[in-house]
Amino acid sequence: MTTNGFSRRGVLGAGISVGALGVLSACGGGKGAGSATTKATGDGGKSGYNGPDVSLLFWNGFTGGDGAFMKKLVEQFNGEHKNIKVTMQVMQWSDYYTKLPNAVQAGKGPDIAVMHVDSVATNAARKIVQPLDDVAKALELSETDFAPVPWKAGIYKDVRYSIPLDVHPLGFFYNKDLMDKAGLDAEKPPTDLNSYMDALDKLKGKGIQGHWASPHPFTGGLSMQSLIKQFGGSLYSEDATKAVYNEEPAIKAMTWWVDLIKKGYSPAKVGQDADFLALQNGKTAFNWNGIWSINTLKEKSDLKWGVAPLPNIGGTKAAWAGSHQFVLPTRKQADANKDQASRVFLNWISQHSLEWAKGGQVPARNSVRESAEFKALNEQAALATQIDDLVFLPAVPGIGDAGAEFDKAFNEIVLGGKDIKATLDAAVGRANKILEANAKKYGA
Repeated sequence: MTTNGFSRRGVLGAGISVGALGVLSACGGGKGAGSATTKATGDGGKSGYNGPDVSLLFWNGFTGGDGAFMKKLVEQFNGEHKNIKVTMQVMQWSDYYTKLPNAVQAGKGPDIAVMHVDSVATNAARKIVQPLDDVAKALELSETDFAPVPWKAGIYKDVRYSIPLDVHPLGFFYNKDLMDKAGLDAEKPPTDLNSYMDALDKLKGKGIQGHWASPHPFTGGLSMQSLIKQFGGSLYSEDATKAVYNEEPAIKAMTWWVDLIKKGYSPAKVGQDADFLALQNGKTAFNWNGIWSINTLKEKSDLKWGVAPLPNIGGTKAAWAGSHQFVLPTRKQADANKDQASRVFLNWISQHSLEWAKGGQVPARNSVRESAEFKALNEQAALATQIDDLVFLPAVPGIGDAGAEFDKAFNEIVLGGKDIKATLDAAVGRANKILEANAKKYGA
């Protein structure tokens, strides 16, 4: 399954912990890979670019259907800026996160890049990316211009290193034909614990296992992060120095997920992506998956489906989300023309992110997300209503190292049938040692 902006194949191929996506934590310690810091232009690209012709290299991992939407935006920008030519180089995210630090260190990095939000702090700590406070200040960008959570996530040690492009949250996808078969109102999907369990009971009464509980990080682990927050918990303490997913909220969330299997609402040992395929093939009515699933489902002309925010199972509205963020890689040698032109591109594409939303994203920029044009994208707009309830991981360098322990514990519990409390306790112990080591490594 290829997803928009976030491919499962690319993520798993990189060995990335989907619980954290801190993919560069294994690339080295806290010393910067870029030995020189680019000087800010002063106006963050606000005045445009009036210099000589300049060519910019733009790296990203948009290998799925979303790549065509970004390519269209780049072509539009090039058409409107005759003295700037942006060339987009696309690669699998697994290759991207390996090549980027090496390229920067060799002085051959791209001028512009996109990064998953969970990787920004790690790259900032290693000086792979430049500070962008000049951009935010000159363009008068603030939290009021963006969704608050992804905006704050681009800050490391009180310095901004990224500008958010989008958020890509989990959503609740449902098969309308199966809901009709069970006597449910296909236009009113369940929204809370009671209505959800009532729907699962009715589906079960018709021989339908309504919710296939995935044991895999993608997207079962993302669902679990959502549930832990819904039950009032978190993966980490507020200052992100300790893992806390062995506390009562996580135990309640994990128990609910495992009980889906024990009580016959889900088969045991669900394979990777089998839950999403089951939704498409009429084997299950409900599936929690990412917004990137929208365009995949739209290709199924004979499938009647809908999408809504995640049901509130635990009592607090919450849904996991990721975010693509623009960064400017560090240069070995300053180049004032490229610095200015890069900032012009970054601001322009942020303002024109409606086209990007059509690829299966929610724009981070409020003016785009609140526009009539975006609201006309019914499915994306439905998931955008979760914007104030999204669950992001803390902006801490190397968070992916600790996140891998959560993913492992989740799999052992759901797939391996291990004791919930004991397994989480052991994982938290390992994660805390990793967090402590990373604090020293990155100078936190």
